[in-house]
Amino acid sequence: MTDALLSDLLAYVGAADPEVAVILRHNGGQRGKRLLDAIKASPYPVIACEAIKSAKDKSALVTADVRRAGRRIEPEAVGALVDALGSDVRELSAAVDQLLADTQGTVSVEHVRTYYAGRIEATGFTVADAAAAGNAPAAVTALRHAVATGTDPVAIVAALAMKIRQLARVAAAGGRRMSPAELGMAPWQVDRARRELSGWSDDALAASILAVARADAETKGASRDPVYAVERAALTICRARSAGSVPRAGGRSAR
Repeated sequence: MTDALLSDLLAYVGAADPEVAVILRHNGGQRGKRLLDAIKASPYPVIACEAIKSAKDKSALVTADVRRAGRRIEPEAVGALVDALGSDVRELSAAVDQLLADTQGTVSVEHVRTYYAGRIEATGFTVADAAAAGNAPAAVTALRHAVATGTDPVAIVAALAMKIRQLARVAAAGGRRMSPAELGMAPWQVDRARRELSGWSDDALAASILAVARADAETKGASRDPVYAVERAALTICRARSAGSVPRAGGRSAR
């Protein structure tokens, strides 16, 4: 926020048009605090909107927007949208509006891939999905493409960590069929994790957790080559998955 804009907004708060709605975003810190205090002290109604940060809340936002329009969206399509555009909630909402305008009937994952394939391919979540499936060639290809298009290795490690953490949570639940709320995950994330757990063992999950922890430290300064560090982690996860065995309902591995 420039000093000129701050002055203009402070002047406007003192003589605001009651028929006008003003949307302001504050990213934290002391900059703009004087304006926030002036707004709170004004006689006009103020609606505070907390930041939408979790994948669960972003998924709920997408689903609610689609339902509000009288349409339906596949759970996998919700997940694909959040994976591709979840870093910017405004862009995510705009993408939902665009999909609703350009498609008919139920919004499918194929629709999302058609319109946002490039964005999906450029994220760490594609790397994590491929690694969780034990597909080393796809994981390495997606990782190198993500890095080439500007994705930070730290973000890719975060995506790998989220994936393994979700698999571990669902595996630990075993046959208890805990609800998404109890697992701290969105419904589509639980459904996906249950499908992806086929072929995973407890030992494989443990090895993957250690690999991600090592990569996290290395990409944050412990290594001079963060790209190599995250690639090694992805390949370790792929090998662990390929060597794993199908977990039983109680969370134990079938030997």
